[in-house]
Amino acid sequence: MRAGRTEMTMAFDKNSTAAEVVAGHDLTGKEVIVTGGASGLGAETARVLALAGARVVVAGRDAGRGEAAVRRLREETGNRAVEFSELDLGSLASVRAFTERYAATGRSLHLLINNAGVMASPLTYTEDGFESQFGTNHLGHFALTAGLRPALAAAGGGARVVALSSRAHRRGDIDLDDPNYRHRPYDPWESYGQSKSANALFAVELTERWATDGITANALNPGAIMTDLQRHIATGELQDMGWADADGNRITPQGWKTVEQGAATTIWAAVAPELEGVGGHYLDDCAIATPWTADDQPPFGHYLARILDPERAERLWTLSEKLIG
Repeated sequence: MRAGRTEMTMAFDKNSTAAEVVAGHDLTGKEVIVTGGASGLGAETARVLALAGARVVVAGRDAGRGEAAVRRLREETGNRAVEFSELDLGSLASVRAFTERYAATGRSLHLLINNAGVMASPLTYTEDGFESQFGTNHLGHFALTAGLRPALAAAGGGARVVALSSRAHRRGDIDLDDPNYRHRPYDPWESYGQSKSANALFAVELTERWATDGITANALNPGAIMTDLQRHIATGELQDMGWADADGNRITPQGWKTVEQGAATTIWAAVAPELEGVGGHYLDDCAIATPWTADDQPPFGHYLARILDPERAERLWTLSEKLIG
């Protein structure tokens, strides 16, 4: 389902910053959750939403880091309605505890930003037995969003879920028979691509199933940004890819975005009037991206058409429900 307003109100591009995109928007009275909101893109996302007046819940695994981030955000934005709540997306028990705490507040939820993630990590499994990238990037967010559905529906229409995918979706399709690498060789980049493909398919099926509750979802590519996301990549591999110098110090390659630019498409997905009631899309550089059906690598502003395939989205949703019980 992709209904709703589509008229454009203001053009942004790859050079736009999150602060520029949110300018002019008053989010007073809006309730927001940002996963991974203590650092990197999540922290910038939380910052600009707080600047616009929203109540922001910073969700993350590390309470010390999260509380420090909240103090910093309150100081920088002057918004006291910023809080931390512990969330480990690699634990279904932690996800359930988070959603139960949020339900106990009695607050509705207008924006859920599924930002947190891991990239190219060694083969490990979550406490529930899921391969870590698929389990954290997709299944953890799937369970979180499902648990927050009543709060999203209580917003009274217009609630948005924003799923951070990646251009790296091209590196791996969904293996619906063995998503957790129990019977096939593991490749960290293929696994990351699988999880990012799952993020986009999730947005398609969520919009199809939940639009009657006034809830829509879009996936997006934030672009290439140097953050803590690269922490699992060995120094030699970083050097081979041009992401570190000869001494092993990380460098920002030419053409990469700043954190402020990297958070812009997330904010556009969250506040753009032209996306009101519009879901099931893949966004890039503050615009709806174009499908790419050729066999070669899609250019910027495009995505492989398989990640918005409705049939695969439905099958992944059914499998995800089964896996999380």
